[in-house]
Amino acid sequence: MLCKPFETPIRVWVGLGFPRQLNTVVDAYQFALDWCGNSPEQRAAIRACKAALIGDIEPETARGVFVAFARKKDILIEDGAIPLAVGKAWPTHV
Repeated sequence: MLCKPFETPIRVWVGLGFPRQLNTVVDAYQFALDWCGNSPEQRAAIRACKAALIGDIEPETARGVFVAFARKKDILIEDGAIPLAVGKAWPTHV
């Protein structure tokens, strides 16, 4: 199964402070590949996602490695860091 979902999605900051949710190993893999840089944490995240995609490790193991990468790069959105817009519209500016 190529699309291996995480039990809990990973949320990261992208661009100019826009949140992005990564729901699957493929999402995390693509994000890590696209990330500018070549740090040991990034390479570990890419290797872990690849391993999960071919079934060598569990998706949650890859998730943990990716979370460590995102935390090190200060792009991880920790639980409760931003409010979810449930039942309310985002404010608009005129």
